[in-house]
Amino acid sequence: MLIYPDCQLSAVYGLTDVFRIASEAAGTLPIRVSHWRPTDAGMECVWDSQAGTHAITHVIAPPSLIVPRKMASSPVATEWLTALHGKGATLCSVCAGAFMLAATGLIDGRRATTHWAFAADLGAQFPKVKLAAEHVVLDDGDIITAGGILAWADLGLTLVERLLGPATMLSTARFLVIDPPRGSQLLFAQFTPRFNHGDEAILRIQHHLHAHAASQIKISELHGIAGMTERTFLRRFKAATGHGPNDYLQQVRIAKAREALERTTTPVDRVAWSVGYADTSAFRKTFLKLTSLTPAQYRERFRIFEP
Repeated sequence: MLIYPDCQLSAVYGLTDVFRIASEAAGTLPIRVSHWRPTDAGMECVWDSQAGTHAITHVIAPPSLIVPRKMASSPVATEWLTALHGKGATLCSVCAGAFMLAATGLIDGRRATTHWAFAADLGAQFPKVKLAAEHVVLDDGDIITAGGILAWADLGLTLVERLLGPATMLSTARFLVIDPPRGSQLLFAQFTPRFNHGDEAILRIQHHLHAHAASQIKISELHGIAGMTERTFLRRFKAATGHGPNDYLQQVRIAKAREALERTTTPVDRVAWSVGYADTSAFRKTFLKLTSLTPAQYRERFRIFEP
């Protein structure tokens, strides 16, 4: 495992424990774990579960505790990862560790996931990476990326299944009292609109959408409110917010619906109407698309009121 500056050590030691427990459950040769860090002289092994040198078959870059856009580059680690991949090693990342992996260029043109809150930054810094941030774990064979900060558990079990088989993976998950690897992080993602883009005309439209989301807004009328042609409006809105106007409106509405489902006992059809959907069926389809759960399933999982 790669220990770069400010990485999250809970992932490093958590994965170390997962592999130890899995090896004990399998009753076979253990998964060998070593911890590495970049130095001025090159890569240094700081801990090894067994003495002696060995061929590295899997390398994991854990998440970072600092904001990804401020992560310092590490040419030594980047070159090390690239060289190991060229020798047949499988490279893995967790959360913001995807930034370290993307710096190698090895995932250019390939799908990868990261924490949903960091996806926009990753896309901006490494535009050749095909982001698929809806996934918790994305296994692309020689490259495996995991999303959320605690997705190291999902990655660990994914590797245990690959190396020791599904039976050992399930027995490890049971012992740790955690679920087998999850498929999607959509249900955990929150809509975080951008307001600091500097386009005052688009900002006025955003404020209008947030204030009147429950109304029957016609997207075709928004460019008139912004005082520009429709084509210019659509281009500038997408550039400023990262969304088309209709998608942005749906995100605003579903965010309001999620809060209502979490905090109230209001029936689903009334929640749909309260956030701007006259058609409950359309609301359910949009909710499922954006969260991967139906409204009823979402309420059952995330409600914070007493039923």
